[in-house]
Amino acid sequence: MIPASNLTDYLREQALHLDLTDLQIAVMTLQAVIAVDKPAPSRDLYRYKVPKLGEGGSCSLFNELDEAPYDLRVALGVETAETTAGLVNLYALLDSVNAKIGADWLGIYRKIGVGKSAVLVKLAYKGVESRAEFPLTEEFAEFSNNSRVGLSGWAVLVDDVAKWREEGGGYYECDPKVKSEVCLPVLHSDDNVLGIIDAESFQPCHFSPERLVWLAALAIVLPQLLVKLPPLALENGEILPN
Repeated sequence: MIPASNLTDYLREQALHLDLTDLQIAVMTLQAVIAVDKPAPSRDLYRYKVPKLGEGGSCSLFNELDEAPYDLRVALGVETAETTAGLVNLYALLDSVNAKIGADWLGIYRKIGVGKSAVLVKLAYKGVESRAEFPLTEEFAEFSNNSRVGLSGWAVLVDDVAKWREEGGGYYECDPKVKSEVCLPVLHSDDNVLGIIDAESFQPCHFSPERLVWLAALAIVLPQLLVKLPPLALENGEILPN
């Protein structure tokens, strides 16, 4: 059971004005999803298609896929029964959440590495193919909300992508149809960033409070799964404890 104080702390720190009771219900629902026994996966959880990248790797070439799939076993460094079970749960959570919010794209990323070599690695997603890794550098964060949230630990909500860009907001375009986006941090108990979640819609202002509460719940329950994946190393080389 996740303490109610954890929920209120997350809402306050991320400046999310959501109903606490609704959030508690969503969190309990997702906890139940994790607890249910699941059948063996019918898909390859470790490999997925990715777009070709443009010059310098800064921009995906939409609808042009790389011949070689991305292999999570390289990023995670391991394929074990525990890791597979974790990925199965990630996809189950995505299915459950998206049934509530109807996003056109939804993904879960894990922080891998330290310093300028650190990246966000996409572990599970629903929607069209997209890049697998986002560099966690200040330079990339200037135009990537994923990298910005991964570095800062602060949420980014974009109700209207076109207006956001007109007002000078940086934006990494994976799919030109996207009109609104929510990117939330997944935090360890000591507030280190474990990863992020990213949700996108082809409609502006899609992520109402009733939908956003499910994304917040997902961000709150994910640490219990992400800490069981390859550990997050700190800048001094120490390993973050589970």
